Amino acid sequence: MSHTHADQPDPAQDSPTVGPPERSAVGLPAVLNSVRQVREQAGVRRGLPAMRAVNQKRGFDCPGCAWPEGDHRHRAEFCENGAKAVAEEATSRVLAPEFFAEHPVAELAERSGYWLGQQGRLAEPLYLAEGATHYEPVSWDRALDIVAGELRGLDSPDEAVFYTSGRTSNEAAFCYQLFARALGTNNLPDCSNMCHESSGSALTQTLGVGKGSVSLDDLHQADLIIVAGQNPGTNHPRMLSTLERAKKSGARIITVNPLPEAGMREFRNPQKAAGLLGRGTELTDLFAQIRLGGDLALFSAVNRLLLSTDRRGEPVLDRAFIDAHTHGFDLFAEELLDEPEDEFWARVERTTGLERSLIEEITAMVIAADRVVVCWAMGLTQHKHAVPTIREVVNFLLLRGNVGRPGAGVCPVRGHSNVQGDRTMGIFERPDAAFLDALEAEFGFEPPREHGLDTVNAIRAMAEGRVRVFFAMGGNFVAATPDTLVTEDAMRRVGLTVHVSTKLNRSHVVTGTRALILPTLARSDRDLHEGRPRWVTVEDSMGKVHASHGVLAPLSEHMRSEVDIVRDLAARVLGESPVAWSELADYDRVRDRIEGVVPGFTDFNERARRPGGFTLPHAPRDERRFPTATGLANFTVNGAHAPQVPPGRLLLQTLRSHDQYNTTVYGLDDRYRGIHDGRRVVLVHPEDARELGLAEGAYTDIVGEWQDGRERRAPHFRVVHYPTARGCAASYFPETNVLVPLDSTADVSNTPTSKSVVVRFEPDSGAP
Repeated sequence: MSHTHADQPDPAQDSPTVGPPERSAVGLPAVLNSVRQVREQAGVRRGLPAMRAVNQKRGFDCPGCAWPEGDHRHRAEFCENGAKAVAEEATSRVLAPEFFAEHPVAELAERSGYWLGQQGRLAEPLYLAEGATHYEPVSWDRALDIVAGELRGLDSPDEAVFYTSGRTSNEAAFCYQLFARALGTNNLPDCSNMCHESSGSALTQTLGVGKGSVSLDDLHQADLIIVAGQNPGTNHPRMLSTLERAKKSGARIITVNPLPEAGMREFRNPQKAAGLLGRGTELTDLFAQIRLGGDLALFSAVNRLLLSTDRRGEPVLDRAFIDAHTHGFDLFAEELLDEPEDEFWARVERTTGLERSLIEEITAMVIAADRVVVCWAMGLTQHKHAVPTIREVVNFLLLRGNVGRPGAGVCPVRGHSNVQGDRTMGIFERPDAAFLDALEAEFGFEPPREHGLDTVNAIRAMAEGRVRVFFAMGGNFVAATPDTLVTEDAMRRVGLTVHVSTKLNRSHVVTGTRALILPTLARSDRDLHEGRPRWVTVEDSMGKVHASHGVLAPLSEHMRSEVDIVRDLAARVLGESPVAWSELADYDRVRDRIEGVVPGFTDFNERARRPGGFTLPHAPRDERRFPTATGLANFTVNGAHAPQVPPGRLLLQTLRSHDQYNTTVYGLDDRYRGIHDGRRVVLVHPEDARELGLAEGAYTDIVGEWQDGRERRAPHFRVVHYPTARGCAASYFPETNVLVPLDSTADVSNTPTSKSVVVRFEPDSGAP
């Protein structure tokens, strides 16, 4: 065990070195970087056992992304970013009481998120009293009594907000939502609200299930895979091996993205000698460098070409599927073909930045493919028109029957390792009646029926003084959310903020009047109760549920499991009736109660013990049955929407560097994009930069523009000339979340529009 790196300076992040982007991903550099991260953070004695167990059938689930594992597992079943995530979590560094005695909260608030995260694991409960300048250690009894007293004193349960990160286990998430609803509120925002909420909204309306419909085998069997608005090489690296296998089985791959990304150019598989020696697989057959927000227009154009081709007498539509399983086709086709040809294509080319000939080439590849999968991530979900865009993707798949058969379907690629499972367990501010009815039947209390607050509305409620308790089960709320200054001001208006966490982050130093930090076990930690090991379950991005067993000795006896924290707090607030919280110390009992509430979990305990777990039912995939309002898969009319950008402005997207996962920053490099030792950079096309007078290496302030007229400024960013799509720019979050307006959200899903921020550039105002 080692103590913190508090004596290490907070490195400058605004003076990177910049070189050419790499043209391939993974290979030997990824292996060496993984080994270095594990050695530096955890050391050999902790790091090696952790890496041997990650993503193994008798091990623990990686705390990074939700990409599934196949039945056959390699001995090293993890990617570089997974190694970084496990190393951070399995670190031997620990935050001792002296750290908080030496560092006032105001000082910590001046540190970067990277520096805070490097200090080590939280080891005991910490309390910031009203008016205090420092966190002080407190006992668990004292900490939970503070929270319980505040919750019991609320005038209404809706004065509490219960936020959830996607790393929470199924068992913890179920207990958490049960506590909130037994208390009397549906205020259960989560990180899905900020990422794939648009996917869930669109898929529920069109297919009846808000999840993806494909398995790994479907990707292996596909003839054509479209990867749109996603960068697997950094965000889901293990997906690259799936794409490699598909490619070697004959699949073709179309990449749709504003940035060329190394991982989709060439993948050097580190599990193979050739990959380690620098020989890889070219993944992308056709690269469509689309303008931000142009995906709706692209899929509409392909759909129009398919309809037109079919009407000319070449049968390219699956008429049998359309007639038997869909609703709304005639209206969809009529509306899409209604716009005059010249006007339609002028708009599409302007909106997408793509020539008609390229879109016709894409369509020819679609027609030649019997089985098509579309994968997407934040590049599609974080726009005002995100839900119509994804509905149009579904239209595209329905036209040729590419839902509910092998090798075809929808594949929204989730980020956090159990964000999908949390939603399955009931972490949702708008639960359906069937879930609440099942909860009432199982536990004998009437859960609240009124919809609660999602993430954006929770921030609004905090800003208006309507939230007295903010409780976060994991995550880094103030860094992950939009409009940073607005969000931080809102958080400071809360009476008590509580964070269940493993590591220090920005949300711990932007607090309410009072604040608590409660240290919890990590995914890799052993969870013992009365000397006996306990295990949890998670759900991956393709609906497979499997067990996760921690293997490392916790660094402190004061770390508690998330389930234990919730049930102890719930018992203090509500007593043991109608829920016998004390019984839930046995996770098998938790799983029994889940089985009684959540569809698809029959024989949960028995099936979860099977190596590899089990797959949840999915009616569109399994039966071509669509539990929508019409009982069929719904074609939809989605119109023509795209961001409007005034002259002299660019459209900015926030994104991750290769050295981060969501808001957790592991280092200051983004080597695939050629950027090292810095994060305050903005990527601008050389021609756009020339027109705007932005010299390579110059420093600028990025200023967001939104209809409310309020200035949002991200100061002192280094300009990097980069081959983005024309009219578009890119910069890392959370540094540029300050530019994303709280009130600029996707229609229907209310997801912040982090991929379509209108910005201008002004002379550098100095250091950040």
